[in-house]
Amino acid sequence: MAIERRGDAHLVTHALAKHTLSDLRSVETEQVAFRKGLVKLGRICGYEIIDGAMSTEYVEVETPLTDTMGERVTGLDDVVIVNVLRAATPFVEGLLKAFPHAKQGVISAGRDESAGMDEDGQFPIDVDYEKMPEITAEDTVIVADPMLATGSTMTAVLERVTAASDPDNLLVLSAVSAPAGITRVAEQFPEADLLTVSIDDHLDDDGFIVPGLGDAGDRAFRTT
Repeated sequence: MAIERRGDAHLVTHALAKHTLSDLRSVETEQVAFRKGLVKLGRICGYEIIDGAMSTEYVEVETPLTDTMGERVTGLDDVVIVNVLRAATPFVEGLLKAFPHAKQGVISAGRDESAGMDEDGQFPIDVDYEKMPEITAEDTVIVADPMLATGSTMTAVLERVTAASDPDNLLVLSAVSAPAGITRVAEQFPEADLLTVSIDDHLDDDGFIVPGLGDAGDRAFRTT
């Protein structure tokens, strides 16, 4: 299993995940390749979630020659993926290749950059739109956002996700995370398992992850 515990987070150490993240970090990676990279990384992370966080059961299978025992993953139809707009859209597209029958929720949330960080290292968060499916206790809920920086956006999203539900398995998935964001989410939502491909060095004075990969939304949608 290519998932390792690192403090308050779990790190995806799959070689192809690290390879893909390196391509995403590169300033030379243009829009189409960047979007495809996020899709690819989402798919890899989805498979790692299946391998590391989901159970299997033995089933009887009839082959063309005889009966035998096989294994199937349980709970694949009990998955909810929450797309934190807009940067997570290609990331979620990849996750859906691993969980094609997942229910999907959408929350448009973003930090008010003009306000700047407060003394606690948080931004005000604007939530413009929310549409969530029913979430049951049996569901595995994956809240996906490529960047976990200060944790301000993610905690605002998790407040809404958990307000009307109490899933047994709540995962926060990112491509890159800053230590400050990991700490904030872990403190406010200890029931959530944080999963990331990289724990980066720090946040700069503007609250951006260093070394990071830039603004994932802008690079994916070419809005700069």
